[in-house]
Amino acid sequence: MEKKPNIIIVMTDQQRADLRKACGYELDTMPFLDAWAKGGVDFARAYTPNPTCMPARVSMFTGRFSQCHQVRTNHNAADALYTRDLLDVLKENGYVTALCGKNHSHHAPEDFDFHETCGHLGNEGEINTTLEEIEFAKFLEGTEHMEIHYPSPGGVTVQHPYRNVSSALKFIDEVEGRAPFFAWVSFAEPHNPYQVPEPYFDMFPPESLPESSAGTEALKEKGERFSWLRGVWEKVLGTDIEKRIKRARSNYHGMLRLIDDQFKRLIEGLRERGLEEDTVVLFLSDHGDFVGEYGLIRKGPDLPDILCHIPFIWKGPGIAAQGRREQGFVNIVDILPTLCELIGAETPFGCQGKSILPLLTGDRIPEKEFDCAYAESGFGGLYWNEEDALTLTGEGASNEMVTFDCLNTWTQCGQVRSLWKGDYHIQLDMMGTGFLYCVANDPRELHNLWDKEEFAAVKSEMLGELASAMMRAQDPLPVPHFRYRTKVHPKGYWRQEYQAPDPGVRTMEAIGKRLL
Repeated sequence: MEKKPNIIIVMTDQQRADLRKACGYELDTMPFLDAWAKGGVDFARAYTPNPTCMPARVSMFTGRFSQCHQVRTNHNAADALYTRDLLDVLKENGYVTALCGKNHSHHAPEDFDFHETCGHLGNEGEINTTLEEIEFAKFLEGTEHMEIHYPSPGGVTVQHPYRNVSSALKFIDEVEGRAPFFAWVSFAEPHNPYQVPEPYFDMFPPESLPESSAGTEALKEKGERFSWLRGVWEKVLGTDIEKRIKRARSNYHGMLRLIDDQFKRLIEGLRERGLEEDTVVLFLSDHGDFVGEYGLIRKGPDLPDILCHIPFIWKGPGIAAQGRREQGFVNIVDILPTLCELIGAETPFGCQGKSILPLLTGDRIPEKEFDCAYAESGFGGLYWNEEDALTLTGEGASNEMVTFDCLNTWTQCGQVRSLWKGDYHIQLDMMGTGFLYCVANDPRELHNLWDKEEFAAVKSEMLGELASAMMRAQDPLPVPHFRYRTKVHPKGYWRQEYQAPDPGVRTMEAIGKRLL
Protein backbone atom coordinates (compact mmCIF):
# COMPACT_ATOMS: atom_id res chain seq x y z
CA MET A 1 0.00 0.00 0.00
CA GLU A 2 1.23 3.52 -0.80
CA LYS A 3 -0.09 4.73 2.55
CA LYS A 4 0.44 2.55 5.59
CA PRO A 5 -2.91 1.65 7.17
CA ASN A 6 -3.74 2.11 10.80
CA ILE A 7 -3.93 -1.25 12.59
CA ILE A 8 -6.15 -2.32 15.47
CA ILE A 9 -6.00 -5.78 17.00
CA VAL A 10 -9.01 -6.49 19.19
CA MET A 11 -8.26 -9.54 21.32
CA THR A 12 -10.71 -11.18 23.67
CA ASP A 13 -9.55 -13.60 26.34
CA GLN A 14 -10.89 -17.14 26.36
CA GLN A 15 -13.64 -16.77 23.74
CA ARG A 16 -14.96 -19.96 22.20
CA ALA A 17 -15.15 -19.85 18.42
CA ASP A 18 -18.58 -21.39 17.88
CA LEU A 19 -20.92 -19.43 20.16
CA ARG A 20 -22.06 -17.00 17.46
CA LYS A 21 -25.08 -17.16 15.18
CA ALA A 22 -22.78 -16.74 12.17
CA CYS A 23 -21.11 -20.00 13.23
CA GLY A 24 -24.39 -21.91 13.45
CA TYR A 25 -25.14 -21.31 17.12
CA GLU A 26 -28.84 -20.98 17.92
CA LEU A 27 -28.45 -17.90 20.15
CA ASP A 28 -27.58 -14.47 18.76
CA THR A 29 -24.75 -13.57 21.13
CA MET A 30 -22.75 -11.14 18.96
CA PRO A 31 -25.02 -9.59 16.31
CA PHE A 32 -22.81 -6.60 15.52
CA LEU A 33 -19.66 -8.69 15.08
CA ASP A 34 -21.54 -11.11 12.79
CA ALA A 35 -22.85 -8.28 10.61
CA TRP A 36 -19.49 -6.48 10.57
CA ALA A 37 -17.65 -9.68 9.61
CA LYS A 38 -19.63 -10.00 6.37
CA GLY A 39 -17.61 -7.09 4.98
CA GLY A 40 -14.30 -8.80 5.73
CA VAL A 41 -12.91 -12.31 6.14
CA ASP A 42 -14.31 -14.46 8.96
CA PHE A 43 -12.09 -17.55 9.09
CA ALA A 44 -13.92 -20.74 10.02
CA ARG A 45 -10.67 -22.66 10.56
CA ALA A 46 -8.54 -20.46 12.78
CA TYR A 47 -6.44 -21.85 15.62
CA THR A 48 -4.25 -20.76 18.48
CA PRO A 49 -0.71 -22.20 18.62
CA ASN A 50 -1.18 -22.82 22.36
CA PRO A 51 -4.46 -22.57 24.34
CA THR A 52 -2.82 -20.61 27.16
CA CYS A 53 -2.90 -16.83 27.58
CA MET A 54 0.73 -15.78 27.70
CA PRO A 55 2.16 -18.35 25.24
CA ALA A 56 -0.52 -17.42 22.69
CA ARG A 57 0.05 -13.68 23.13
CA VAL A 58 3.81 -13.99 22.78
CA SER A 59 3.18 -16.06 19.63
CA MET A 60 1.06 -13.22 18.25
CA PHE A 61 3.88 -10.72 18.70
CA THR A 62 6.76 -12.96 17.60
CA GLY A 63 5.12 -15.20 14.98
CA ARG A 64 6.76 -18.13 16.77
CA PHE A 65 5.47 -21.32 18.40
CA SER A 66 5.72 -21.59 22.17
CA GLN A 67 8.40 -24.28 22.23
CA CYS A 68 10.61 -21.88 20.27
CA HIS A 69 9.85 -18.55 21.91
CA GLN A 70 10.08 -20.53 25.19
CA VAL A 71 7.17 -18.88 26.98
CA ARG A 72 5.39 -22.19 27.53
CA THR A 73 3.40 -21.22 30.63
CA ASN A 74 1.77 -18.09 32.04
CA HIS A 75 4.86 -17.47 34.18
CA ASN A 76 7.73 -17.39 31.68
CA ALA A 77 7.59 -13.89 30.19
CA ALA A 78 11.28 -13.31 30.95
CA ASP A 79 12.26 -16.27 28.76
CA ALA A 80 10.88 -14.89 25.48
CA LEU A 81 13.30 -15.66 22.64
CA TYR A 82 13.09 -13.94 19.24
CA THR A 83 14.97 -11.49 17.04
CA ARG A 84 12.40 -8.73 16.42
CA ASP A 85 8.68 -8.81 17.01
CA LEU A 86 5.55 -6.98 15.89
CA LEU A 87 6.13 -4.01 18.17
CA ASP A 88 9.68 -3.61 16.87
CA VAL A 89 8.54 -3.78 13.24
CA LEU A 90 5.74 -1.27 13.71
CA LYS A 91 7.95 1.25 15.48
CA GLU A 92 10.62 0.88 12.81
CA ASN A 93 7.95 1.73 10.25
CA GLY A 94 6.76 4.89 11.95
CA TYR A 95 3.76 3.59 13.89
CA VAL A 96 2.66 5.06 17.19
CA THR A 97 1.63 2.16 19.43
CA ALA A 98 -0.86 1.63 22.23
CA LEU A 99 -1.90 -1.07 24.69
CA CYS A 100 -5.49 -0.65 25.87
CA GLY A 101 -6.44 -3.44 28.26
CA LYS A 102 -4.96 -6.73 29.37
CA ASN A 103 -1.28 -7.30 28.58
CA HIS A 104 -0.01 -10.71 29.77
CA SER A 105 2.73 -10.76 27.13
CA HIS A 106 6.52 -10.49 27.25
CA HIS A 107 6.28 -6.71 26.87
CA ALA A 108 6.05 -4.18 29.68
CA PRO A 109 3.23 -1.65 29.26
CA GLU A 110 5.91 1.03 28.98
CA ASP A 111 7.13 -0.56 25.73
CA PHE A 112 4.07 0.97 24.08
CA ASP A 113 3.88 4.69 23.36
CA PHE A 114 0.50 4.80 25.12
CA HIS A 115 -0.83 2.38 27.70
CA GLU A 116 -3.87 2.10 29.94
CA THR A 117 -4.05 -1.44 31.25
CA CYS A 118 -6.27 -3.76 33.24
CA GLY A 119 -6.34 -7.35 34.43
CA HIS A 120 -9.12 -9.69 35.48
CA LEU A 121 -9.50 -8.31 38.97
CA GLY A 122 -9.77 -4.79 40.30
CA ASN A 123 -6.28 -3.37 40.81
CA GLU A 124 -4.11 -4.83 38.07
CA GLY A 125 -3.21 -1.66 36.23
CA GLU A 126 -6.52 0.19 36.25
CA ILE A 127 -6.66 3.76 37.48
CA ASN A 128 -9.76 3.70 39.67
CA THR A 129 -10.80 7.26 40.54
CA THR A 130 -14.60 7.40 40.77
CA LEU A 131 -16.52 5.84 43.63
CA GLU A 132 -18.13 3.40 41.17
CA GLU A 133 -14.73 2.29 39.85
CA ILE A 134 -13.33 1.83 43.35
CA GLU A 135 -16.33 -0.22 44.43
CA PHE A 136 -16.18 -2.31 41.27
CA ALA A 137 -12.50 -3.04 41.89
CA LYS A 138 -13.33 -4.26 45.40
CA PHE A 139 -16.11 -6.39 43.95
CA LEU A 140 -13.76 -8.02 41.41
CA GLU A 141 -11.15 -8.77 44.04
CA GLY A 142 -13.82 -10.55 46.07
CA THR A 143 -14.90 -12.83 43.23
CA GLU A 144 -11.95 -15.23 43.71
CA HIS A 145 -12.13 -15.67 39.92
CA MET A 146 -15.41 -17.59 40.30
CA GLU A 147 -18.90 -17.13 38.83
CA ILE A 148 -21.21 -14.48 40.35
CA HIS A 149 -24.92 -15.09 40.92
CA TYR A 150 -26.16 -11.51 40.86
CA PRO A 151 -25.61 -8.54 38.51
CA SER A 152 -22.23 -6.85 38.85
CA PRO A 153 -22.33 -3.38 40.48
CA GLY A 154 -21.53 -0.11 38.74
CA GLY A 155 -23.22 -0.72 35.41
CA VAL A 156 -21.52 -0.92 32.03
CA THR A 157 -19.15 2.03 32.25
CA VAL A 158 -16.97 0.47 34.98
CA GLN A 159 -16.57 -2.77 33.03
CA HIS A 160 -13.15 -3.30 31.47
CA PRO A 161 -14.30 -3.58 27.83
CA TYR A 162 -16.00 -0.18 28.08
CA ARG A 163 -12.91 1.38 29.63
CA ASN A 164 -10.61 -0.31 27.12
CA VAL A 165 -12.54 1.15 24.20
CA SER A 166 -12.52 4.57 25.87
CA SER A 167 -8.73 4.28 26.17
CA ALA A 168 -8.40 3.35 22.51
CA LEU A 169 -10.50 6.29 21.33
CA LYS A 170 -8.53 8.62 23.61
CA PHE A 171 -5.27 7.35 22.09
CA ILE A 172 -6.59 7.72 18.53
CA ASP A 173 -7.64 11.30 19.20
CA GLU A 174 -4.20 12.12 20.58
CA VAL A 175 -2.26 10.65 17.65
CA GLU A 176 -4.63 11.20 14.70
CA GLY A 177 -2.92 12.70 11.65
CA ARG A 178 0.60 12.62 13.09
CA ALA A 179 1.47 9.05 12.15
CA PRO A 180 -0.12 5.70 11.40
CA PHE A 181 -1.22 4.09 14.65
CA PHE A 182 -1.38 0.59 16.10
CA ALA A 183 -3.69 -0.21 19.01
CA TRP A 184 -3.88 -3.53 20.81
CA VAL A 185 -7.36 -3.37 22.36
CA SER A 186 -7.16 -6.33 24.68
CA PHE A 187 -10.33 -7.30 26.55
CA ALA A 188 -9.84 -9.40 29.70
CA GLU A 189 -13.28 -10.94 29.09
CA PRO A 190 -15.12 -13.35 28.67
CA HIS A 191 -12.48 -14.96 30.88
CA ASN A 192 -13.34 -15.78 34.50
CA PRO A 193 -14.42 -14.35 36.89
CA TYR A 194 -17.71 -14.88 35.12
CA GLN A 195 -19.48 -11.64 36.03
CA VAL A 196 -21.65 -9.24 34.07
CA PRO A 197 -23.92 -6.26 34.88
CA GLU A 198 -27.48 -5.58 33.87
CA PRO A 199 -28.93 -5.76 31.25
CA TYR A 200 -26.58 -8.59 30.27
CA PHE A 201 -27.00 -10.64 33.45
CA ASP A 202 -30.56 -11.60 32.52
CA MET A 203 -30.08 -11.58 28.76
CA PHE A 204 -29.29 -15.31 28.49
CA PRO A 205 -30.86 -16.98 31.57
CA PRO A 206 -29.41 -20.36 32.59
CA GLU A 207 -32.65 -22.19 31.82
CA SER A 208 -32.78 -20.75 28.29
CA LEU A 209 -29.34 -21.93 27.19
CA PRO A 210 -28.91 -24.91 24.85
CA GLU A 211 -27.84 -28.06 26.62
CA SER A 212 -24.16 -28.88 26.40
CA SER A 213 -23.67 -31.44 23.65
CA ALA A 214 -21.00 -33.31 25.63
CA GLY A 215 -21.65 -34.24 29.23
CA THR A 216 -19.57 -35.82 31.99
CA GLU A 217 -20.12 -39.24 30.42
CA ALA A 218 -17.52 -38.21 27.82
CA LEU A 219 -14.75 -37.59 30.36
CA LYS A 220 -13.39 -41.13 30.40
CA GLU A 221 -13.02 -41.04 26.62
CA LYS A 222 -11.14 -37.74 26.82
CA GLY A 223 -8.39 -39.08 29.08
CA GLU A 224 -7.20 -39.01 32.68
CA ARG A 225 -6.49 -35.29 32.86
CA PHE A 226 -10.06 -34.39 31.88
CA SER A 227 -11.47 -36.64 34.60
CA TRP A 228 -8.99 -35.27 37.13
CA LEU A 229 -9.99 -31.70 36.26
CA ARG A 230 -13.68 -32.50 36.74
CA GLY A 231 -12.86 -34.05 40.11
CA VAL A 232 -11.17 -30.84 41.25
CA TRP A 233 -14.14 -28.75 40.10
CA GLU A 234 -16.47 -31.02 42.08
CA LYS A 235 -14.42 -30.28 45.19
CA VAL A 236 -14.32 -26.53 44.54
CA LEU A 237 -17.93 -26.04 43.44
CA GLY A 238 -19.42 -28.63 45.81
CA THR A 239 -22.83 -30.21 45.47
CA ASP A 240 -24.10 -27.17 43.55
CA ILE A 241 -21.67 -27.81 40.71
CA GLU A 242 -24.28 -28.15 37.94
CA LYS A 243 -26.19 -25.05 39.07
CA ARG A 244 -22.96 -23.06 39.31
CA ILE A 245 -21.74 -24.15 35.89
CA LYS A 246 -25.09 -23.09 34.40
CA ARG A 247 -24.73 -19.64 35.98
CA ALA A 248 -21.16 -19.41 34.67
CA ARG A 249 -22.43 -20.28 31.19
CA SER A 250 -25.17 -17.65 31.44
CA ASN A 251 -22.72 -14.95 32.52
CA TYR A 252 -20.33 -16.00 29.76
CA HIS A 253 -23.03 -15.49 27.14
CA GLY A 254 -23.86 -12.11 28.65
CA MET A 255 -20.21 -11.09 28.47
CA LEU A 256 -20.15 -11.96 24.77
CA ARG A 257 -22.99 -9.49 24.17
CA LEU A 258 -21.30 -6.86 26.34
CA ILE A 259 -18.10 -7.28 24.30
CA ASP A 260 -20.12 -7.08 21.10
CA ASP A 261 -21.64 -3.77 22.15
CA GLN A 262 -18.23 -2.34 23.02
CA PHE A 263 -16.70 -3.56 19.78
CA LYS A 264 -19.56 -1.78 18.01
CA ARG A 265 -18.71 1.37 19.96
CA LEU A 266 -15.08 1.10 18.81
CA ILE A 267 -16.00 0.67 15.15
CA GLU A 268 -18.53 3.50 15.30
CA GLY A 269 -15.83 5.63 16.90
CA LEU A 270 -13.60 5.00 13.90
CA ARG A 271 -16.45 5.90 11.54
CA GLU A 272 -17.20 9.14 13.36
CA ARG A 273 -13.54 10.11 13.00
CA GLY A 274 -13.42 9.18 9.33
CA LEU A 275 -10.80 6.50 9.99
CA GLU A 276 -12.61 3.24 9.24
CA GLU A 277 -11.54 3.13 5.59
CA ASP A 278 -7.89 3.66 6.60
CA THR A 279 -7.77 1.06 9.37
CA VAL A 280 -7.20 -2.68 9.29
CA VAL A 281 -9.06 -4.30 12.19
CA LEU A 282 -8.42 -7.85 13.37
CA PHE A 283 -10.81 -9.43 15.89
CA LEU A 284 -9.59 -12.64 17.56
CA SER A 285 -9.19 -14.47 20.85
CA ASP A 286 -6.12 -16.06 22.38
CA HIS A 287 -7.90 -19.40 23.05
CA GLY A 288 -11.27 -20.93 23.90
CA ASP A 289 -13.27 -22.04 26.94
CA PHE A 290 -15.14 -25.28 27.71
CA VAL A 291 -18.27 -23.27 28.72
CA GLY A 292 -19.79 -26.38 30.30
CA GLU A 293 -18.84 -29.02 27.73
CA TYR A 294 -17.69 -32.29 29.36
CA GLY A 295 -18.94 -30.82 32.65
CA LEU A 296 -15.99 -28.40 32.64
CA ILE A 297 -15.43 -24.65 32.57
CA ARG A 298 -12.44 -22.50 31.69
CA LYS A 299 -9.59 -24.47 30.07
CA GLY A 300 -6.79 -26.84 31.05
CA PRO A 301 -5.61 -30.13 29.60
CA ASP A 302 -4.35 -31.09 26.17
CA LEU A 303 -5.35 -29.58 22.82
CA PRO A 304 -9.07 -30.21 22.24
CA ASP A 305 -10.66 -28.39 19.32
CA ILE A 306 -12.96 -26.49 21.68
CA LEU A 307 -9.97 -24.77 23.34
CA CYS A 308 -7.79 -24.30 20.25
CA HIS A 309 -10.41 -23.11 17.76
CA ILE A 310 -10.71 -19.30 17.86
CA PRO A 311 -12.56 -16.40 16.18
CA PHE A 312 -10.28 -14.70 13.62
CA ILE A 313 -11.84 -11.91 11.55
CA TRP A 314 -10.06 -9.33 9.37
CA LYS A 315 -11.56 -6.24 7.79
CA GLY A 316 -10.09 -3.08 6.29
CA PRO A 317 -8.52 -1.47 3.22
CA GLY A 318 -7.45 -4.02 0.61
CA ILE A 319 -9.29 -6.89 2.32
CA ALA A 320 -11.98 -8.46 0.15
CA ALA A 321 -15.51 -8.83 1.55
CA GLN A 322 -15.78 -12.62 1.73
CA GLY A 323 -17.78 -13.14 4.90
CA ARG A 324 -17.50 -16.58 6.45
CA ARG A 325 -14.55 -18.36 4.83
CA GLU A 326 -14.49 -22.15 5.14
CA GLN A 327 -11.29 -22.74 3.13
CA GLY A 328 -7.83 -22.30 4.57
CA PHE A 329 -6.37 -23.06 8.00
CA VAL A 330 -4.87 -20.03 9.74
CA ASN A 331 -3.08 -19.47 13.03
CA ILE A 332 -2.17 -16.69 15.46
CA VAL A 333 1.49 -17.06 14.41
CA ASP A 334 0.43 -15.83 10.95
CA ILE A 335 -0.42 -12.33 12.19
CA LEU A 336 3.13 -10.94 12.24
CA PRO A 337 4.18 -11.99 8.70
CA THR A 338 0.79 -10.89 7.33
CA LEU A 339 1.09 -7.41 8.80
CA CYS A 340 4.71 -7.21 7.64
CA GLU A 341 3.66 -7.86 4.05
CA LEU A 342 0.70 -5.50 4.42
CA ILE A 343 2.93 -2.54 5.38
CA GLY A 344 5.87 -3.50 3.17
CA ALA A 345 8.22 -4.53 5.98
CA GLU A 346 10.67 -7.43 6.12
CA THR A 347 9.51 -10.35 8.25
CA PRO A 348 11.90 -10.85 11.20
CA PHE A 349 14.16 -13.87 11.02
CA GLY A 350 12.91 -16.65 13.26
CA CYS A 351 9.24 -15.98 12.51
CA GLN A 352 7.46 -19.29 11.88
CA GLY A 353 4.10 -18.07 10.65
CA LYS A 354 3.21 -17.30 7.06
CA SER A 355 1.52 -14.37 5.41
CA ILE A 356 -2.19 -14.99 4.84
CA LEU A 357 -2.53 -11.85 2.71
CA PRO A 358 -3.59 -13.85 -0.39
CA LEU A 359 -6.52 -15.24 1.61
CA LEU A 360 -7.50 -11.74 2.71
CA THR A 361 -7.29 -10.10 -0.70
CA GLY A 362 -8.82 -12.97 -2.67
CA ASP A 363 -5.65 -13.49 -4.72
CA ARG A 364 -4.41 -16.87 -5.93
CA ILE A 365 -3.71 -19.06 -2.93
CA PRO A 366 -0.37 -20.90 -2.88
CA GLU A 367 -1.19 -24.59 -3.22
CA LYS A 368 -1.18 -26.55 0.04
CA GLU A 369 0.21 -23.64 2.09
CA PHE A 370 -2.93 -23.35 4.19
CA ASP A 371 -4.10 -26.96 4.33
CA CYS A 372 -3.44 -27.59 8.04
CA ALA A 373 -3.07 -25.97 11.47
CA TYR A 374 -0.65 -26.93 14.23
CA ALA A 375 -0.71 -26.42 18.01
CA GLU A 376 1.33 -27.48 21.00
CA SER A 377 1.27 -27.40 24.78
CA GLY A 378 3.28 -28.59 27.76
CA PHE A 379 6.35 -27.47 29.68
CA GLY A 380 8.15 -30.82 29.51
CA GLY A 381 9.07 -33.70 31.77
CA LEU A 382 6.86 -36.56 32.90
CA TYR A 383 3.19 -36.39 33.74
CA TRP A 384 2.42 -35.60 37.38
CA ASN A 385 -0.33 -37.73 38.88
CA GLU A 386 -2.17 -38.42 42.12
CA GLU A 387 0.59 -40.72 43.37
CA ASP A 388 2.97 -37.77 43.60
CA ALA A 389 3.23 -35.78 46.81
CA LEU A 390 2.17 -32.45 45.28
CA THR A 391 -0.88 -30.62 46.59
CA LEU A 392 -3.06 -28.02 44.89
CA THR A 393 -2.48 -25.54 47.70
CA GLY A 394 1.26 -26.18 47.80
CA GLU A 395 1.54 -25.65 44.05
CA GLY A 396 -0.48 -22.43 44.20
CA ALA A 397 -3.31 -23.88 42.12
CA SER A 398 -5.92 -23.51 44.85
CA ASN A 399 -6.60 -21.30 47.86
CA GLU A 400 -7.96 -23.80 50.39
CA MET A 401 -10.32 -25.03 47.65
CA VAL A 402 -12.16 -21.70 47.53
CA THR A 403 -10.82 -20.99 44.08
CA PHE A 404 -8.78 -22.91 41.53
CA ASP A 405 -6.39 -22.20 38.65
CA CYS A 406 -7.09 -24.69 35.86
CA LEU A 407 -3.62 -23.99 34.40
CA ASN A 408 -1.31 -25.72 36.82
CA THR A 409 1.47 -28.27 37.27
CA TRP A 410 -0.88 -31.15 36.45
CA THR A 411 -2.72 -29.85 33.38
CA GLN A 412 0.33 -28.26 31.77
CA CYS A 413 3.02 -30.92 32.33
CA GLY A 414 4.44 -33.16 29.60
CA GLN A 415 4.37 -32.44 25.87
CA VAL A 416 1.33 -32.60 23.57
CA ARG A 417 1.14 -31.83 19.84
CA SER A 418 -1.87 -31.50 17.51
CA LEU A 419 -2.66 -31.02 13.85
CA TRP A 420 -5.90 -30.25 12.01
CA LYS A 421 -6.22 -31.11 8.33
CA GLY A 422 -9.32 -31.58 6.22
CA ASP A 423 -12.05 -33.05 8.41
CA TYR A 424 -9.65 -34.54 10.98
CA HIS A 425 -7.79 -33.61 14.14
CA ILE A 426 -4.92 -35.68 15.54
CA GLN A 427 -3.29 -35.34 18.97
CA LEU A 428 -0.17 -37.15 20.20
CA ASP A 429 1.79 -36.87 23.44
CA MET A 430 5.40 -37.72 24.32
CA MET A 431 4.31 -41.17 25.59
CA GLY A 432 2.70 -42.14 22.28
CA THR A 433 -0.88 -41.75 23.51
CA GLY A 434 -2.97 -40.63 20.57
CA PHE A 435 -6.40 -39.33 19.66
CA LEU A 436 -7.94 -39.05 16.20
CA TYR A 437 -11.25 -37.30 15.58
CA CYS A 438 -13.36 -36.51 12.54
CA VAL A 439 -14.23 -32.98 13.64
CA ALA A 440 -16.60 -32.47 10.71
CA ASN A 441 -18.93 -35.22 12.01
CA ASP A 442 -17.91 -35.15 15.67
CA PRO A 443 -17.31 -31.50 16.67
CA ARG A 444 -17.18 -32.29 20.40
CA GLU A 445 -14.62 -35.04 19.74
CA LEU A 446 -16.49 -37.81 21.56
CA HIS A 447 -15.37 -40.73 19.39
CA ASN A 448 -11.66 -41.51 19.31
CA LEU A 449 -10.83 -43.24 16.01
CA TRP A 450 -7.20 -43.96 16.93
CA ASP A 451 -7.61 -47.74 17.20
CA LYS A 452 -10.38 -48.13 14.61
CA GLU A 453 -9.14 -50.38 11.82
CA GLU A 454 -11.26 -48.63 9.19
CA PHE A 455 -9.42 -45.36 9.95
CA ALA A 456 -5.90 -46.82 9.88
CA ALA A 457 -5.06 -45.11 6.57
CA VAL A 458 -6.31 -41.75 7.85
CA LYS A 459 -4.30 -42.19 11.05
CA SER A 460 -1.15 -42.99 9.09
CA GLU A 461 -1.55 -39.95 6.86
CA MET A 462 -2.28 -37.64 9.78
CA LEU A 463 0.74 -38.93 11.73
CA GLY A 464 2.93 -38.13 8.74
CA GLU A 465 1.43 -34.66 8.48
CA LEU A 466 1.91 -34.09 12.21
CA ALA A 467 5.56 -35.17 12.03
CA SER A 468 6.14 -32.78 9.11
CA ALA A 469 4.46 -29.92 10.97
CA MET A 470 6.57 -30.57 14.05
CA MET A 471 9.74 -30.35 11.95
CA ARG A 472 8.57 -27.14 10.29
CA ALA A 473 7.95 -25.78 13.78
CA GLN A 474 11.54 -26.44 14.84
CA ASP A 475 13.42 -23.28 15.75
CA PRO A 476 15.66 -21.69 13.07
CA LEU A 477 17.36 -19.79 15.93
CA PRO A 478 20.20 -19.51 16.55
CA VAL A 479 21.27 -19.02 12.95
CA PRO A 480 24.12 -21.16 11.63
CA HIS A 481 27.59 -19.68 11.93
CA PHE A 482 30.37 -19.27 9.36
CA ARG A 483 29.51 -20.76 5.93
CA TYR A 484 25.94 -22.07 6.37
CA ARG A 485 22.93 -20.08 5.22
CA THR A 486 19.29 -20.69 6.11
CA LYS A 487 16.91 -20.37 3.17
CA VAL A 488 13.63 -18.78 4.25
CA HIS A 489 10.75 -17.72 2.05
CA PRO A 490 10.01 -14.02 2.74
CA LYS A 491 6.31 -14.84 3.24
CA GLY A 492 6.99 -17.90 5.39
CA TYR A 493 5.82 -20.36 2.74
CA TRP A 494 7.15 -23.91 2.51
CA ARG A 495 5.58 -25.31 -0.65
CA GLN A 496 5.81 -22.39 -3.09
CA GLU A 497 8.85 -22.05 -5.34
CA TYR A 498 11.15 -19.28 -4.22
CA GLN A 499 14.43 -18.13 -5.71
CA ALA A 500 16.65 -16.88 -2.91
CA PRO A 501 18.87 -13.82 -3.44
CA ASP A 502 22.27 -14.31 -5.01
CA PRO A 503 24.32 -16.12 -2.36
CA GLY A 504 27.38 -14.27 -3.61
CA VAL A 505 25.99 -11.01 -2.24
CA ARG A 506 27.20 -11.12 1.34
CA THR A 507 27.08 -7.55 2.59
CA MET A 508 27.92 -6.82 6.20
CA GLU A 509 24.36 -5.56 6.65
CA ALA A 510 22.91 -8.87 5.42
CA ILE A 511 25.29 -10.88 7.59
CA GLY A 512 24.39 -8.74 10.58
CA LYS A 513 20.69 -9.37 10.06
CA ARG A 514 21.27 -13.10 9.87
CA LEU A 515 23.25 -13.10 13.09
CA LEU A 516 20.60 -11.28 15.13
